[in-house]
Amino acid sequence: MSAAKAHRGSTTVSRMSDAAITLTVLGAAVVLFVWNRLPVGVVALAVAVSLYLTGVLTVEESLAGFGTPTVILIAALFVVAEALDAAGITAWAGQQLIDRAGTSPARLMVLMLVLSAVLSALVTPNGAVAALFPMVVVLSTRLGRSPSQLLMPLAFGAHAGSLLMLTGTPVNVIVSATALEETGTGLGFFEFALVGVPLLAGTILVCVLWGPRLLPHRSARSLSRDLTGLPADLLRDYAPVGSIARLTVPAGSPLVGVAADAIDTGDRSVHAVAVQDRSGRPTSEVVAGGQLVVRGSRGGIDEFAAVGGLVAPTRPDGEDVTCGLVSREHGVAEVIVRPRSGLIGERVFPGMVTDSGELVVLAVKRLGEVLDPATDEGENRPAADPRDHEVTLRAGDAVLLQGPWDALDRHTDDPDVLVVDTPDSIRRQAAPLGRRAVPAIVVLVLMVAALATDVLPAAVTAVGAAIAMILLRVVTTRQAQRSISLTTVILVAGMIPLSTAITQTGAAEIVA
Repeated sequence: MSAAKAHRGSTTVSRMSDAAITLTVLGAAVVLFVWNRLPVGVVALAVAVSLYLTGVLTVEESLAGFGTPTVILIAALFVVAEALDAAGITAWAGQQLIDRAGTSPARLMVLMLVLSAVLSALVTPNGAVAALFPMVVVLSTRLGRSPSQLLMPLAFGAHAGSLLMLTGTPVNVIVSATALEETGTGLGFFEFALVGVPLLAGTILVCVLWGPRLLPHRSARSLSRDLTGLPADLLRDYAPVGSIARLTVPAGSPLVGVAADAIDTGDRSVHAVAVQDRSGRPTSEVVAGGQLVVRGSRGGIDEFAAVGGLVAPTRPDGEDVTCGLVSREHGVAEVIVRPRSGLIGERVFPGMVTDSGELVVLAVKRLGEVLDPATDEGENRPAADPRDHEVTLRAGDAVLLQGPWDALDRHTDDPDVLVVDTPDSIRRQAAPLGRRAVPAIVVLVLMVAALATDVLPAAVTAVGAAIAMILLRVVTTRQAQRSISLTTVILVAGMIPLSTAITQTGAAEIVA
């Protein structure tokens, strides 16, 4: 009898000891997080390792967090968020905010908070804020307001919106998974909204009524670049005299079938820079539905378009688009020739197709001046053929390239050149809602529907959505890998063993 009591006593002491160790590790983790001198990922890993070294957990239990469905779900949601941003959906939403807000501070605050909340519910607060803050900074500059007056409410709205849906934040996922494990029933996809909607409404009310007085007024040291007007800027820089225009070739045009080097513009003030197919890739002859990139005087281009039956791109309101440099399918990139680049000494001319066969050289600048090989030396008149006066590249020369977005992404990632603005960043702001927007929205809707109806486990649904985004080329594999926040994944995976230890050692009962 005494032996049995002694055994029970030793077991109790052991459990108390393990619980004390667990609570000590928890307290140390909190202190280190508040101290903020060590990376949070390092602290989380140290927590998992310390629980093993002290004998509280086995090695399998201390590292089990990296294999949980919760961590996989969180990683997959990062990819989905990146896909929405890469497809231009978040940039489009930000532009809608700018267009509809006007100059009313209250309307701007309400629309911004609602938009950040909705995006946060779909792609987590981090993804929503990262996608919207450049637009918010640009908007604050246009309205002459301090960025801090809008950026802090943006963060508040994102965090309130994270409680609208299960996918709003990793915390929701962890809580739902724990509830499912302990009770056999997880939390519903929209069940968080019971608290999230009143919280969001209160956040909007506080920010609108007291925000201007309580929020700090701080001037920004640096501002995010507004690339929406970049095509017009590039046109002014690279075509100071005359214009660059992209003309569509309809099926009935007399130019269909004409070789690229045999196009007769009928005017020495206009010459064809490039001949491209429907996707924006260079081609050897004019094709129906393709485009002609021409350079010259505005009047000469208009006359050439009329004779050739060509169509200039227009805005929905009928206003002529600035040269059509950027669209959903194709765009431009400005690159600088690096010192000691392998391109130094290469000879180029406007209309030249690069070695990849996918990009076209539109123009070259040196020391801020456009090198116009289409102008005869000593005479202020265009040459018959731009190849008559090729440009020999030097270090520091700026080259304007045009082609499909995916080709620009691939071929400008080159150690021989320095990209001024990445094609991806230009496309996201200057050409939102591109061809990848439709598949991205379809995948998102299907993912939300599957999560809401519990057709499949949440982790499987999210992973399937991430895979679909890659297969549909909404994002590349490289973009998907970069989008996953390893800090967040490691933090969650490293702290899950602590939750296990708190439950197994009875520390939760002691705290309760």
